[in-house]
Amino acid sequence: MIMEKQGQWLLCPHCHGKTRVWLREDTVLRNYLLFCPKCKQETLIDLRQFHITLLNQPDAKTQS
Repeated sequence: MIMEKQGQWLLCPHCHGKTRVWLREDTVLRNYLLFCPKCKQETLIDLRQFHITLLNQPDAKTQS
């Protein structure tokens, strides 16, 4: 059985560089921590049917 390549690479929402995540049409991600090897940023995302939603959670603040 030969599998056809049906899908696309997940692109970084900041620099639009290719990440190491391959998506198929039926892929669903919830609270996924996406790391971009190009810009070295981590982003929390939700994904459904190739539509990305950024989840803005503030970083922990240090006490001064």
